Amino acid sequence: MFVALPVVMSCHREPEAVISGTLAPAKGKMVYLDKMDIDKAVPVDSVKAGRNGKFRFRVAVDEPAFFLLKVSDNNFITLLTGPGEKVVVTADSAFLPAGYTVKGSEGSLLVKQLDDRLRETVRRTDSIARIYRENMGKPGFDTLKVRLDREYNDLIKAQRKYTIGFILDHLNSPASIKALYQKIDGNTYVLYDLKDLQYMKIVADTLKVYYPEAKITRALVQDLNKEMSKYNELRLQSMIKEARTVDLDVSLPDVKGDTVTLSSLWKKGDYVLLTFWASWCQQCITENLQLKNFYRKYHAKGLEIYAVSLDERKENWLKQVRFDELPWINVWDRDREVAKKYNVSMPPVNFLYGPDGRMLGRDLHGRALQIKLSQIFD
Repeated sequence: MFVALPVVMSCHREPEAVISGTLAPAKGKMVYLDKMDIDKAVPVDSVKAGRNGKFRFRVAVDEPAFFLLKVSDNNFITLLTGPGEKVVVTADSAFLPAGYTVKGSEGSLLVKQLDDRLRETVRRTDSIARIYRENMGKPGFDTLKVRLDREYNDLIKAQRKYTIGFILDHLNSPASIKALYQKIDGNTYVLYDLKDLQYMKIVADTLKVYYPEAKITRALVQDLNKEMSKYNELRLQSMIKEARTVDLDVSLPDVKGDTVTLSSLWKKGDYVLLTFWASWCQQCITENLQLKNFYRKYHAKGLEIYAVSLDERKENWLKQVRFDELPWINVWDRDREVAKKYNVSMPPVNFLYGPDGRMLGRDLHGRALQIKLSQIFD
């Protein structure tokens, strides 16, 4: 269905939109309006909520645009509005996304529909993760783990299916851009499959027809080009057929002091992600948290992670492993001899191996790794 965003032109002033409403209880509380400008939020205006929590913004809008209506950086809702719209929002200031209503903007209603569905999925996956943590190591956990993994994966798949359906039903609406970039958490996209790039292309091609000059359209096209370049690079990497890297085998002590050999994992038939990291590397810490999601999803299907720490001090390595509850094989390269062998100077660096010991790729991070693992296991 085509979502028309009305355009009101005037000889005397620029096109604008009005965003108003009531936040309760919020008398005297500051309300902020930011505009999403390609890859960042730009402050537009702020007002103090009046009697009964009422607020009102007038904002220049000459094309469809995303706005954040917020009372703090962590308490906001997303609006999609265009020239001439009069958007009316009613919400609880304690947590704006919970049960808010929006009128006068079809685009904002579609965004609300997307956010409401994703918030429910995240609530349910968080509940599964909590049960997982609470029962880890207890009697019967192995059986419970199988059920929890299945429920978690079913939720992720259902969310992806819903999002694809939403995009196909609203191709002509900029709200489909919001759908393309939704995440289950800070690192995991809802649209994680390699073939999901086709939906980005379909949306970009459609919006180029209806909103060819809009910033959000141009930003989407630019991002599509970058993602396609990554995809082509992935295809090239997947075609690499290197000789078995026996000379690059690794034997290092784990957290218990036992020596674990990398090649022993190939003999078990595992796909192995060999990753180099350090507790002082913030990018490594962030990536480890994302890897926990991948490990939870694919470990039972044959993924193992062999994480080599480059920390100078053993206690720093052990403390970080315990603090982040890293569930895979953690080893320490005390003298960095293994790092030198692999020509690693600065983490994070990783190598993905197949069960036959052949390298399938190097430096696959974020979405690139997500796509590659999906190719292998899904």
